[in-house]
Amino acid sequence: MTEQDYANCARKFLVDSDREFEDGERQQASEKLYGAANEALTAVAVLRGWKYRTHRDMKNASQRLAEEHNEPLFVGGFAVAEKFHKNFFHDEMEDYEIEVDRPYVRSFVYRVLQLIEQ
Repeated sequence: MTEQDYANCARKFLVDSDREFEDGERQQASEKLYGAANEALTAVAVLRGWKYRTHRDMKNASQRLAEEHNEPLFVGGFAVAEKFHKNFFHDEMEDYEIEVDRPYVRSFVYRVLQLIEQ
């Protein structure tokens, strides 16, 4: 897959996540939101020739981007996305957490995708 394939998948997951949250499918929506973050980060990793196969690789990629751009959103955004991944398995996020954290993850995804479009 190319970086554009991963970027397109990230965009699709955002749309799917929004729909599933609206339908009350919190766990599925949470996983799609995490998936959007992961796919966006994978797109950048592919573009730059970085490792991207493991969760550790993704965490390292977010750290590299944060250092490169002096932008903590890259680390924080992925960390918040991980909360949604955990929520998929345990459905333990409160409604207020989802309301506060969803826009943060979306901002992360859009910011990462901007790096591909540059």
